[in-house]
Amino acid sequence: MAIDRETFERSTEDELRELSVTDQVLGFLAANEDRAFKAAEIARRTDLDEGAVSTALTRLKKRSLVEHKGTYWAITTDERRLEEHDGYARATALFNEQLGPEDRDEWKEHAPDEPHPSQTEGEE
Repeated sequence: MAIDRETFERSTEDELRELSVTDQVLGFLAANEDRAFKAAEIARRTDLDEGAVSTALTRLKKRSLVEHKGTYWAITTDERRLEEHDGYARATALFNEQLGPEDRDEWKEHAPDEPHPSQTEGEE
């Protein structure tokens, strides 16, 4: 995973310690908590090997940190479970440092007024 030059310059070696593939996958899913992805898409968007991503997802599922349905994967909605996981805390801190913390009010401001079609299918 690439970092910007400013982060490189101001970070210590300990802070730049490479996140494991599992932590990177969990961090990606945490940053995109409102969506589910196929393993190949996670691999492409994180620039990781697809086999390594699949292995990481299986490990995360065994720890109940991700949910799996069909070919799609999403981060768990069990916030307590995530808070107890050290890798999640490290990944979240890294993404918050690089991208800034999420502002839920900003998300709501840009959210569509109507639900996504996938949420309303079959309700007619």
